Amino acid sequence: MIYIGLTGWGDHNSLYPSRLSAKEKLQHYAAHFPTVEVDSYFYAIQPKQNVEKWVKETPASFRFVVKAYQGMTGHERGTIPYESKEDMFAAFLTSIASFMEAGKLAMVLFQFPPWFDCRREHVAYLRWCRERMGEVPVALEFRHRSWFSPPFYEKTLQFMRDERWIHTICDEPQAGEGSIPTVLCPTDRDKTLIRLHGRNVYGWNKATSGENWRAVRYLYRYNEHELREWVAHIRKLETQTTDLYILFNNNSGGDAADNAKQLMLLLGIEYTDLAPRQLDLF
Repeated sequence: MIYIGLTGWGDHNSLYPSRLSAKEKLQHYAAHFPTVEVDSYFYAIQPKQNVEKWVKETPASFRFVVKAYQGMTGHERGTIPYESKEDMFAAFLTSIASFMEAGKLAMVLFQFPPWFDCRREHVAYLRWCRERMGEVPVALEFRHRSWFSPPFYEKTLQFMRDERWIHTICDEPQAGEGSIPTVLCPTDRDKTLIRLHGRNVYGWNKATSGENWRAVRYLYRYNEHELREWVAHIRKLETQTTDLYILFNNNSGGDAADNAKQLMLLLGIEYTDLAPRQLDLF
């Protein structure tokens, strides 16, 4: 199965009827795509009632990729409202229980920051995280190039296989140490995650400036040639893993939804078990 979707469902106005409220958007989103990344978890572990609402609003076949809370991956700024890492992980696991009970959790994505480089203490922390997550499927995304440098390339991939991390394959600007190459190597036979961030080298490097970094970093529209490159990659990857989850994160200019639909067309995919499409007549 190839699941194609977007990171979040709130910002893709081209998908929705006019005057649609924020609380109604997921139901409409699920009429277009079979999966989504729940990026709101990065900013706050979500209350149970939110998760139950999202589960109820989506078809039985719909799958959620839940992004790990920022305190779990070292992105935190300021005070974290948990007394310990153990409490934080416990709260997160309690929160995602409804996804799991409904059979709608694809995986939890641990995306680590650009300063999380390949060193002994970071490897130890990854082991600790994996142990805390138990049998929950977890995906791993790096942002520091050292993990795939020649001395560590094979060791990183073998570590992910041994520790049961799903490899997050990325398409992103090649902009020095704070970006990683596209490594087309699944580490899990059941699932592989692909995240397409765009190729805006200028925006990627300017991410720490005073500008609105998100609006700059992910401002990119894939052209047909670039998407056809990914069609070839996907055809190779689907022989090595059962399910592929492909998420477009180039949201800044409203390009993600269009690019995702274009990729579906190029792959010849037409989903038959989406939510009913609701038309805006006025």
